Amino acid sequence: MDEIIELATRVGLSLKAKGLLLATAESCTGGGVAQAVTEIAGSSEWFDSGFVAYSNASKTEMLDVSPAVIALHGTVSEEIAAAMAEGAIANSNAHVAIATTGIAGPGGAVPGKPVGTVCFAWSKDGHTHTERLVFQGDRQAVRKQTVVHALQGLLKFLE
Repeated sequence: MDEIIELATRVGLSLKAKGLLLATAESCTGGGVAQAVTEIAGSSEWFDSGFVAYSNASKTEMLDVSPAVIALHGTVSEEIAAAMAEGAIANSNAHVAIATTGIAGPGGAVPGKPVGTVCFAWSKDGHTHTERLVFQGDRQAVRKQTVVHALQGLLKFLE
């Protein structure tokens, strides 16, 4: 079984057992996490919605991310990932959210944030956990690794 499908299946089983609904707030993955979880039959029982907020304006309009926070920390930051996850919960019926924001490449690197830099957030019940990682590989590889880590991180977060 494909690693992403296996992880998405485990996420679904965990969410369903806990009676939780999931929302995703994605930038660099372009909806890849939502696509992965909706590959699972029966996902409508535990998946509420997915936001693809690629531009800064969409992050502000759809997820209530403050333009001041974007200006202060940059779009690719743990602070923005946290705001995206919290905004996904606030703007959906979900109980838990995953957020991804990063630089998949090949361009877009800035000082201190090379290509492959991705920030994650997982949020539930007013508690948000964030991480920043740097993945190697081309655009497709970075995006795939991001989806895998987002799902793995959610499983850990739900424990």
